[in-house]
Amino acid sequence: MRGVKRVLLVLTVLVVISAVLGFVLENQQGVSLSFLSWTTMQMPVAVFVVIALIVGMLIGPLFRALVGGCRRKMAPAVRG
Repeated sequence: MRGVKRVLLVLTVLVVISAVLGFVLENQQGVSLSFLSWTTMQMPVAVFVVIALIVGMLIGPLFRALVGGCRRKMAPAVRG
């Protein structure tokens, strides 16, 4: 059973890597983003999407920790 799980994990990782590689290769056209008066230099679309993904992966757990921390602090006070 352990071998089957390992094979499935390797296959899943290979599928994800293939999908990311395909996405990056298909989105090579250069774009620049502008927000208010701030403008980025021209980079491939995939770079902006990957940066947004990484930022989301960092902000999500931080937000969860903040919300989860508030709930834990409030839980003992609610008893009664």
